[in-house]
Amino acid sequence: MAASKPKPGAKSELRKSDRTARPSAPRYMTAKSSAPKAASPGRDGQRPASSRDGDFSPRPTSRPPTRSTVRSADRTIAAKPASGPAATKRAGKPKSTPKFTRENRPGKAVEAAADKELLPTVVVHMTITANEDGQRVDNYLMKCLPGVPKSHIYLILRSGQVRVDGGRVKPDRKLALGEEVRIPPVRLAEKSEQIRAPDAVLNRLREAIVYEDEHYLAICKPAGLASHGGTGIAYGVIEAARGWGKYDFLELAHRLDRDTSGLLLLAKSRVGLLRAQRAFREGLADKRYFALIVGRLQGGARDVDAALVKRSIPGGERFIDIDEEDGKPSKSRFVPQAHYKDATLCEVHIYSGRTHQIRVHALALGHPVAGDRKYGLRDDQKPIRDLGLRRMFLHSHFLQLPADGEFGKLILNAPMTEELRQFLEVLGPGR
Repeated sequence: MAASKPKPGAKSELRKSDRTARPSAPRYMTAKSSAPKAASPGRDGQRPASSRDGDFSPRPTSRPPTRSTVRSADRTIAAKPASGPAATKRAGKPKSTPKFTRENRPGKAVEAAADKELLPTVVVHMTITANEDGQRVDNYLMKCLPGVPKSHIYLILRSGQVRVDGGRVKPDRKLALGEEVRIPPVRLAEKSEQIRAPDAVLNRLREAIVYEDEHYLAICKPAGLASHGGTGIAYGVIEAARGWGKYDFLELAHRLDRDTSGLLLLAKSRVGLLRAQRAFREGLADKRYFALIVGRLQGGARDVDAALVKRSIPGGERFIDIDEEDGKPSKSRFVPQAHYKDATLCEVHIYSGRTHQIRVHALALGHPVAGDRKYGLRDDQKPIRDLGLRRMFLHSHFLQLPADGEFGKLILNAPMTEELRQFLEVLGPGR
C-alpha cells in the first residue's frame, strides 16, 4: 500500500525529530525566537531589572519559567524562585521566607543569614531602632550590607526592591523609629580577613580616654594613628575602639589628620552623633589647637579667611589649595602664645572644619606648621628637624559643644603631650 502523502501544512517526521534533537532555547528567549537575544547590559554588566523581587532577567512572553532564575553563585543579585505547578511539583511545598529580627547592630541579621548560607535567596526584614532614627536609607543599607558595592545598593533602591513599611523609597528618604525595612536578596562580597589592632594599641587607647558618658567617648588620639582605616591603613581609632567589644553603637563625630594628636570625639548613640554633627556643620563648636609654626609671627592675633578646595596632582596624590571661586569658605585665627627659636607657638581657633585647614592657612601666612612634610618647605623645616622633631607639631587641646535640647554644654580638654612639651624645652626661647 502506497504511503499517504503528508497533508498540506503538516510538518514531516524528519523535521519533528530535528526539533526534538535541538537543545532547548535559553530561558530568557521568547517562544517565537530561534536564537538568544543579546541582553543589553545594565549597570555593572547586569541585565536590566524587572519588577519581580531580585529578578534581573527579562520575563518569557509565552510561559512562566520552570526553574529558578538563580543559575549559579556568581549572580550578584539573586532572583525570586519560579512559581507555578511545574515548579511546585519539582521543589515540593514552597517554604516560607524567614523573617529576621536584629538585636543590636544593623548588619547582624544579614550576617547571620550569610553564615547559614541563606543568602542570596533570602529576604531580610529589619526594624529601625533609636540608633538608626533619622538616617538616610542609602546610608543605612551600606551599613547593613558591608561588601556590597554602592552601585548595587542604588540599583535595588531604584528598582523598588527595598521597601519601607511596604512602600518604595528614594535613596535620601530618612528612616523613622519603628519602621520596617525590607532588604532584598543580595550576594555579599567575600569578607577579607579583618586585621585586629595589636593589644598595645588597644591598651594605649584605653589609657587615652579623657571623657565618657552615655552618648560620647573622647580620646586623646596619638599622632601617627589614623582616625579610621582606609586604603593602605589596616585600622584606625574607630576600628580599634570597636574591637573592645563593649559598644553597640560607635561612630566618629569628626576626624583628625593622622599626624595630628589630641581630642577625637566618638558618638555612642545616634542622637549624640547627630547633635555633634549639627554643631560642627553649623559652626557652633569651639575647636582649638596648639600649633608650632616656623618663624616669628609678628604682631598679635591673625585671621585667615581663605576658601579651600581639594586638588590632585599626577600620581594620584591629593592636596588642599586656596581657591576663592571654587573653594569652600574656611576661617582660622592664629593667636601667638610664646616665641621660640625660629618658631612661634600659636593657639589656633577654627570656625570651619575643612581638611588640612590649619596647615594650609598657616602656609598662607608664610609660616607653615613645624614638622609638616606635605605643605612645609624642606629648607624651612631643617633647623627644627635637626633638633629632633619627628612629627607634625599640631595638637587639638580644646573642644566645646553648645547646649542643644536635652544635651547640656560639653567641654573637653586634652593637655599638650609630653613629647611636644619636651621638644619646646629643647627648642629654647626666642629673642
